[in-house]
Amino acid sequence: MFWIFIFGVLYIPNFVCAFTGDKCYGKIKEYTYQEGDVTIGAFFPLHSYYTHDHVSHEIELYYFQDMYLKYNFMNYQFLLALVFTIEEINRNPHLLPNTTLGFEHHNIKFSEKNILLGPFLWLAGLSNQLVNYNCGQKRNLPAALTGTSWAISAHIGTLLQLYKIPQLTFAYFDSNMNDQSQFKTLYQVAPEDTYLSLALVSLMLHFSWSWVGLIVPNDPRGTQILSEFRDVMESNRICLAFVKMIPGTWNSYSDAIWKNMEKIQESSANVIVICGDIVSLQGLMRHIAQLLVTWKVWVLNSQWDIDYYSDYFMIESFHGSLIFSHHHEEMVEFVNFVQTVNPYTYPEDAYLPKFWVIFFNCSFSEFDCQLLENCQPNASLDLLPRHIFDPTMSEESYNIYNAVHALAHSLHEMTVQQIQTQPYANGDGMAFLPWQGQQLSLSEEMIQWPTQFTKIPQSLCSESCRPGFRKAAQEGKAVCCFDCIPCADNEISNETDMDQCVQCPESHYANSEKNHCLQKSVSFLAYEEPLGMALTITALDFSVLTAVVLVVFVKHRDTPIVKANNRVLSYTLLLTLIICFLSCLLYIGQPNTATCILQQTAFGTLFTVALSTVLAKAIVVVTAFKVTSPARMVKWLIVIGAPNLIIPICTLIQLIICGIWLATSPPFIDQNAHVEHGHIIIMCNKGSAVAFHCVLGYLCSLALGSYTMAFLSRNLPDTFNEAKCLSFSMQVFFCVWITFLPVYHSTKGKVMVAMEVLSVLASSITLLVLIFAPKCYIILLRPDKNSCLDIRHKIHSRKVVI
Repeated sequence: MFWIFIFGVLYIPNFVCAFTGDKCYGKIKEYTYQEGDVTIGAFFPLHSYYTHDHVSHEIELYYFQDMYLKYNFMNYQFLLALVFTIEEINRNPHLLPNTTLGFEHHNIKFSEKNILLGPFLWLAGLSNQLVNYNCGQKRNLPAALTGTSWAISAHIGTLLQLYKIPQLTFAYFDSNMNDQSQFKTLYQVAPEDTYLSLALVSLMLHFSWSWVGLIVPNDPRGTQILSEFRDVMESNRICLAFVKMIPGTWNSYSDAIWKNMEKIQESSANVIVICGDIVSLQGLMRHIAQLLVTWKVWVLNSQWDIDYYSDYFMIESFHGSLIFSHHHEEMVEFVNFVQTVNPYTYPEDAYLPKFWVIFFNCSFSEFDCQLLENCQPNASLDLLPRHIFDPTMSEESYNIYNAVHALAHSLHEMTVQQIQTQPYANGDGMAFLPWQGQQLSLSEEMIQWPTQFTKIPQSLCSESCRPGFRKAAQEGKAVCCFDCIPCADNEISNETDMDQCVQCPESHYANSEKNHCLQKSVSFLAYEEPLGMALTITALDFSVLTAVVLVVFVKHRDTPIVKANNRVLSYTLLLTLIICFLSCLLYIGQPNTATCILQQTAFGTLFTVALSTVLAKAIVVVTAFKVTSPARMVKWLIVIGAPNLIIPICTLIQLIICGIWLATSPPFIDQNAHVEHGHIIIMCNKGSAVAFHCVLGYLCSLALGSYTMAFLSRNLPDTFNEAKCLSFSMQVFFCVWITFLPVYHSTKGKVMVAMEVLSVLASSITLLVLIFAPKCYIILLRPDKNSCLDIRHKIHSRKVVI
C-alpha cells in the first residue's frame, strides 16, 4: 500500500505526511543556511502544516494533534536557484573579491502569527525564538528576498523597513506593493508594464529622442499603455509625433494598414515605439517586415515573442531595433547544476533526503535522518516528472537569480566607490547603507543601428536651440516643435533648448554669440582717443590764437581802431574767450565731482561775462551815435565808464542762478551702461535740468539784448563801427545754441559731451572771429585805414574820444 501511495503522489505536486508516521518525514528544520561574509535573508514557503479535525494539542498551544506536513516541490526550485546564484557569484573573482555571499532561508508558514518569526531570527542572528536582544554574531545583512505571495511580502516589509533593509520580492508584480508611502524599502523584481514606460522614456532621454511615434493595439490594454506612456513622456518633455491604435482584426493586406503605414513612413519621427502583444499587432508587424523600412528605429516592448517571428526580425526592417523583454533566457548552467544536486553534495539540505526517499527508493538511516541507505545510483532531480519538478529555470527563479545578482553588483559598486574614496581603516570590512542606488544601465557600443544610420539616430521635431537662442513655441503644435529665436540685446542663453534668455547685469554685456555675459569696460571722453585729442588741440590752438590777438591789441592800444571800440571791454572779452577755450578741457578726461561742478559754473559764468561785454559794446555804440543832442549826463556816463557796470551786474545775476542750482540739485558723476555696447560711460549729470536750461535761457536773453542794441546801430558810420560785427556774431551765436539743444538731447554718452564741447568752441570762435578778425585785418594788413582821417570824410562826423 505504501508504494501504491508513493506512485500516486507522482501525479500531484505536493507530498503530505502525518506526524504519526515515520519520524524522519515529520522532522524538518524551519531554516537552511550557507555561511558567508554577507548574509542574504530568504523567506518563502517550502513546506506547510495543516489539520483536518482541528483537535487541539494537550501541551503545545496553537498546535493540533492531527498535524500534517506538506512539501511544495515546485517551490523547492527557488531554494536551488538561490544556492546556484550565490555559488556562481562566489566563484567569480571579479565580483565582490574577498567577500563571500551567504544566505539564511526561513520557511514561511501560512499563518500571520508565524510569518515574522523567520525575519526576527535572521535580524537577531539566532537559531531559536529568543529575540529580546541580539546575542548572535554581528553580520552584514544587505537585503531580504521574499515571496511568493504579496501577503507574505507585505507582512515582512512592515518589519524590514524599520531597519531600512531593502526587500526584494520575486513574486508576480502586484500594484498594491508599489505604494512607496507604505512599503518604502520594498522592490519588486518581477517586471511590470509601468516600468516598461519608464524604461522606454529613460532610453529616449539617454539618446535625446524627444519626437517619437507610438503604435498600440486598439483595446483596453492599448488605452492603458497610451495613458501611462503619455503621462511619463509629458513629465520628461518628450512628445508624440503620432499615435496609431491598430485593431487586432487588421491583417497585413488590409487597406487601413497600408494607409496608416504611409503616414508612419512619412512622419518626421525617426524613432517609433510599438507596444502590444504578438496577436493583436501581427498584421502590422508582417506589413512592416514586407516594406523593408530601414530608415526608422523600432523600439519594441517586452510582450513580443521574438522567436515567433524570428525570420522577420532578421530582415532589414527590424535590423537595429531595440527590444525590451522580460528576460527568460534558458539557463543551461542551472540545469547542469540541478543534475549535480543530491543529498551527498549538499548534506546540510534537510529537504533532499526526503525527496530521495520518496522518489528514488532510498531509506533513512537508523541513526540520522540526513543519512540514506539503499539509494538508486545516478538519481537526479531532473529525472522527476516536469509537473512535479521542472529543472528549467522558471520566471520566479529567474527573478531570484536577477535579484541576487543585482544585489551583488550593487554591493560591488559600493565597495569600489569606498576603495576609491576612502581606504579601509584598522582592518575594517566593507560598510554600506542597505538602501543605496537605481538607474538605467546601457552599453552603446553593443547596439547595432539600422543600416540607414551611420551614427546615433536623431528623432526631433525641431533641432535643438544652441546657446544664444531661445525656444519659441509653434502655434498649434506640440511643445517639442519650436522655433529658435535669437536672444534680445544684452540677453544670453548658455545652454541648449532654453525657454527664456537671461538678462545680463548692468555691469556686464552679452557677447556677439549671446552665450556669455562679459564685464563692461569703463569709458569716457579721454584725451587719448581721436575725438578727445581733436577737441583738446582745437581748444588749445584757439586759446593761443586769442592770446595773440590780445597781444596785438595791447601793442596797438593807442591806435584809433582799438581806442574807438573801448579798449577795456575788448581786453575783457579777449581774456574771457581765452578762459572759455581752456574751460573745454574740463569736459575731457575722467570726470570727478569737482570737474562736474566746474563745467556748468564755468560755462554759465564765462559766457555771461562774454555776452555782457558784447552788450556793453553795443550800448556804447548806440549811445554814442544815436543821441541826437548829447546832454552832459549822457557824456558823463560814457566818460566815467558806466557801460562797464553792465558786466558785473549781469554776471552777478548768473552767479545767483548757479548758486541756486548748486544748492538744490548740483551736477554729479553718473554712469550709463546702455548707451554704448560693452562699455559703461562715465559722464557728468546736470543734476537739475531746469537750472541748466535757466542758465541757457539767461545767456540767450543777453545775446538777444546784444543783438537788439547792435541792430539799432547797423546803419551808423562803419569805419570803426563794430555794430554790424556784433549783430552778426549774435546771429551766429543764436544759431549755434538753437542747433545745440535738439542735437544735445538726441545724443547719449560721449557724443553728448563732445557736442557740448563743440558748442562752447563754436560760440567762442564766433565771437573771436566775427568781432576781432576785421580789426586785426586793419591793424596788421591795412594800417593806412587805422587813422582818424577816414572819419572826417563820412556823412556822420560825430566823434567820440574814449
